Amino acid sequence: MNIHEHQAKQILKKFGAQVPEGVFGFTVEELLEKSKSLKTDKYVLKAQIHAGGRGKAGGVKILNNLIELEKSANKLLGKKLVTHQTGPEGREVKRLYVEVSSNIEKEFYLSCLVDRASSKIAFISSDQGGMDIEEVAVKSPDKILTTKVELKNDISNDECEKIVKIFNLEGSSKREAISLIKSIYKMFLETDANMVEVNPLILTKENKIICLDAKVNFDSNALFRHPEILELRDLNEEDPAEIEASKYDLAYIKLDGSIGCMVNGAGLAMATMDIIKLYGEEPANFLDVGGGASKEKVSAAFKIILSDKNVKGILINIFGGIMRCDVLAQGVVDAAKEMKINVPLVVRLAGTNFKEGKKILDNSDLKLISAVNLDDAAKKIVEAIK
Repeated sequence: MNIHEHQAKQILKKFGAQVPEGVFGFTVEELLEKSKSLKTDKYVLKAQIHAGGRGKAGGVKILNNLIELEKSANKLLGKKLVTHQTGPEGREVKRLYVEVSSNIEKEFYLSCLVDRASSKIAFISSDQGGMDIEEVAVKSPDKILTTKVELKNDISNDECEKIVKIFNLEGSSKREAISLIKSIYKMFLETDANMVEVNPLILTKENKIICLDAKVNFDSNALFRHPEILELRDLNEEDPAEIEASKYDLAYIKLDGSIGCMVNGAGLAMATMDIIKLYGEEPANFLDVGGGASKEKVSAAFKIILSDKNVKGILINIFGGIMRCDVLAQGVVDAAKEMKINVPLVVRLAGTNFKEGKKILDNSDLKLISAVNLDDAAKKIVEAIK
């Protein structure tokens, strides 16, 4: 689960990190009233959307007074920002954030994330802040330092020293950077975060280390332990189909292709998407219905897949284990009859009760295309949509 910048900064501040003073609002009037309390020579206005690249898209403005702030806020609120992360459809700005300006001496990059390959926590640090870290990795890989630490209650001073070494700081600013690493580490563990990214992290002309921007992502599977974080969820920033899928405990991620996928098991779902690409088409989604899907769940999955106007055909790939093929087949038949599906539908069943499931499909009077294995299924759905 992602949260907005202003929310991320408040959590960082709670754990001891230094962030600029700021206020947010859902209306221009609310924002202006709150901004009067800020003591600053210049106001920094920021659009709040769950996407990077806001500055290049006109979503960050530096303003001299409240009059300029009001004009810019009126233009920005309700505007669709198109960045490299939103896609061409953009994202509508529904809340704004204003913070005090900072006297920037130097910009850095800092992030903390789970490194699944090593089962450690990885800190990535660079003295090339304010830029896309992917671009830095390609052009100047020597400017990026990755430090992996064992999962434990505290991070040591030596480990912190390694992480901030690339910043080339001294004295009080170095001590503040080390303190920040400890704050982020503590926050990371206690909130079940997947990633904390500060870009840019700045050194001010007053030798202060401040988080000028912040992005935090949390493990959705751990949110039951953090109701206060779950309250920060902004459904306006999420895909409506993914929100609907979460109501039925379906693992759904929308993609850009034309073949809808309904599969049980994450590994099988990945393999299904791979083989669709192998035969020259693109999957429209990742969808794992899980091991114990009911007829209602299958019906909901169909509706979610078909809500995507790009879908030209559907591939159902089920390996019956906990999930019985006859139950899945009946769910497919019921949903297909209810929704009057008018795109090609290829079904591959294997495993528990697959013969019973195939019989239900064969006797359904639906225009289904049966497949004997995954390779056969991929060929048939690609041919069908052509």
